[in-house]
Amino acid sequence: MPLLLALETSSNVCSVALYKGADLLGASELQIEKSHSSHITVMISQLLENCGMELKQLSAVAVSGGPGSYTGLRIGSSTAKGLCYSLDIPLLEVSTLYGLALQAIHSVPEPQQYLFCPMVDARRMEVYTCLLNANLEEQLPVAPVILDEQTLKEQLEKQPIVFFGNGAAKFRTLTEGNENALFIETIQPSAKTIGQLALARYEQQAFEDIAYYEPFYLKDVYITSASKNILTKQNDV
Repeated sequence: MPLLLALETSSNVCSVALYKGADLLGASELQIEKSHSSHITVMISQLLENCGMELKQLSAVAVSGGPGSYTGLRIGSSTAKGLCYSLDIPLLEVSTLYGLALQAIHSVPEPQQYLFCPMVDARRMEVYTCLLNANLEEQLPVAPVILDEQTLKEQLEKQPIVFFGNGAAKFRTLTEGNENALFIETIQPSAKTIGQLALARYEQQAFEDIAYYEPFYLKDVYITSASKNILTKQNDV
């Protein structure tokens, strides 16, 4: 079974997890602002030692690829790339939004009844988001969205949607009284779900090019006017 190291640095949470196949061997997490660069390598070393493993035993490294904090994503990707290059092992990317969604899916009974909308704060009334079903299939693609009363209005008329992530709170005030808008406040980025999702990508050999890999910043889309209210449109895929 592959030994996978997962890294999550896309927010103020810095976490690492170690998986042997589908089995979680251990995880470590810090919620200290601006601590990623000084703590992540120490956390990796301690986690491996606590689990009785060594760096040379790793089969691959998985990293949360964004969207999220620019600085945090750079730290995570550079750490992952450095490990993969020095150990000559594959690099795996997992969407930060998908990692959040997997937690939400595991948190609700009968998840097939809902759609899931992770929201990562992008300042002011903007978020990075997408819309997924319980099988992590995209109903609306990842995009930067400026929130208002019309956001997801049509979708909320048809089906309950679960909202979560550090950008969801500001959308809650726009959906008061809508019984189909459900919110989970306790979900935050975690290397545990990054590792869970990474196993399938490892088995599919969906590896990143270590030399040219960059996180998914959404920066180019962020500066265009086309980003407004993209989620108010019906899914046409």
